[in-house]
Amino acid sequence: SAEFGELTIGALLRSIREGEEESLSAFASQLGVSKSNLSDIEHGHRGVSLRRAAEWAETLGYPVRQFVELALQQELRDANLDLRVTVQSAVA
Repeated sequence: SAEFGELTIGALLRSIREGEEESLSAFASQLGVSKSNLSDIEHGHRGVSLRRAAEWAETLGYPVRQFVELALQQELRDANLDLRVTVQSAVA
């Protein structure tokens, strides 16, 4: 599980969903996943692929870099690697 106060992709998605007052079902449908899949992601039980993270950022109107960075960080955490990742745009 994530350290206290550490932002995860699941926590970000949940915060966006709650901020938009969307139900889990409606938000899952918007993202193209099942309600149970989204619930697992929000609770940190399931990760998100980098491609899917990028697609969701675009769908929701958020920076792709932020979503991809959080998805990568989750992969590092899941692998028990005490590393921090920073993603930058390749476009100058």
